[in-house]
Amino acid sequence: MAVIESRIDRASEGFRANRAAMLALVEEFRALEEQVRRTSNAKKEQFARRGQLLPRERVALLLDKGSPFLELSTLAGLGMHDDDGKENVLGGGVIDGIGYVAGVRCLISASDAAIKGGTTAPMGLKKKLRCQEIARDGKLPLIQLVESGGANLNYQAQIFVEGGQTFRNQARLSAMGVPQITVVHGSSTAGGAYLPGLSDHVIMVKGRAKVFLAGPPLLRAATGERAEDEALGGAEMHATVSGVADYMAEDDADGIRLCREIVAKLNWNERLPVRQPRPSREPRYDPDELCGVVPVDYRKPCDVREVIARLVDDSDFLDFKALYGVHTVCGQAEIEGQPVGLIGNNGPIDADGAVKAAQFIQLMCQAGISIVYLQNTTGYMVGTEAERRGIVKHGSKMIQAVANATVPQLTLHIGASFGAGNYGMCGRAYDPRFIFAWPNNRIAVMGGEQAAKVLSIITEERQERLGQPVDRLRLEAMERKIIDQFARESTALFATARLWDDGLIDPRDSRKVLAFCLSICREAEIRPLNPTSFGVARM
Repeated sequence: MAVIESRIDRASEGFRANRAAMLALVEEFRALEEQVRRTSNAKKEQFARRGQLLPRERVALLLDKGSPFLELSTLAGLGMHDDDGKENVLGGGVIDGIGYVAGVRCLISASDAAIKGGTTAPMGLKKKLRCQEIARDGKLPLIQLVESGGANLNYQAQIFVEGGQTFRNQARLSAMGVPQITVVHGSSTAGGAYLPGLSDHVIMVKGRAKVFLAGPPLLRAATGERAEDEALGGAEMHATVSGVADYMAEDDADGIRLCREIVAKLNWNERLPVRQPRPSREPRYDPDELCGVVPVDYRKPCDVREVIARLVDDSDFLDFKALYGVHTVCGQAEIEGQPVGLIGNNGPIDADGAVKAAQFIQLMCQAGISIVYLQNTTGYMVGTEAERRGIVKHGSKMIQAVANATVPQLTLHIGASFGAGNYGMCGRAYDPRFIFAWPNNRIAVMGGEQAAKVLSIITEERQERLGQPVDRLRLEAMERKIIDQFARESTALFATARLWDDGLIDPRDSRKVLAFCLSICREAEIRPLNPTSFGVARM
């Protein structure tokens, strides 16, 4: 065994300051998540008058009682479009997450019809696309609880073309053998009509579901025909005439009951090979200490092994090439009994660290072991010595290894994520299976001070070449403006709003979130599917 010996003093002033600052950031993003729920729950009386459950009540009723639910991208679109980031926090207008339904782990996507009628905003669309990607890679049945007015027409130019991918993805999921079950609780019209149309199992709620390509006003405008919405696309018509609905529910709760029954009859877990559970032990150090281990200020150093010691079983970590490329930490451990390779940063990535990481990634691929990246780096090393050591070619080796890895890769942002370091440590662009962030995350092409100084030097040199006087006050003002811009655009909230991660998490939840996601990846690797040529068509 190679148990990490922690050097953290919980009583130290530094630990207490780190913890207080991190908890303040946790409280900030939790308050914003609560604002999303308050906005949705404000319509409770209106939904009750219509005999409906709120969207979050539908999700709660669908899930197995007492089972975990990992909600994804809770603050998608924060401060963008109709979301002001303060009072009107909308969460992308959709509730997405992974949970258990009738004992089966599923990807659940529910229109938040209590927020702007469940209409799709640009970041809500990106959130839906990401969830389809997770369902595909994780081989997770996809359950959709639908009540939506369709695309938010104020942003149609940002939605229409890319929105077609949602239907393409549905067709491909069905063809690969990943079942999709849709409960239509209300309106699902225009392009949204294809959502149930492309699903494998469709349930519609009597008297509430409305599915048609053109609603009564558009139909009248286009053809002159007059029709009532029930006769045009109500649940009874689709259950008895068109055949779009497979099941008709009496109300929301009955629709959820039918959905759970369908999931139970998939015999989904019967397809998995029998595997003996691996024993696991809790870390020797309390995961609660993670809030004090890493400084909120990325410029202050910390040892990523202190994080690893509070994530992995028994704090047991086999440190790979511990004396070589020391700023890049690689090694093997287990998280809740699941074998994992970990790559973390103790500073910039130099040539030796890049080669070390590239070799380690290949070793994990050879062994079939998932990799977790703990990102906290200001990027690749620069300077004359770094260039002479071949940082370009060695950094490229690391990026090639990450880009071509054959095992599941998961990323956790625990601090800085600057420059190509974001790429080499499997940032969003490299398609990790899951990517989460702590609320102290800082992500940008470089630090704001560095960016400001670079642009200032370029401007000063240009003025000198042209024989112009150097205006120091103007340069200083420009630097301050750039620093302020980078400060705003590099925060964890800015990043999560744009889905550069799958959500912010409390550092203290890191072990259980990673374990949950690793188990999804492990099951996906061994789960057999029954693919078809074109998926299941509506008959």
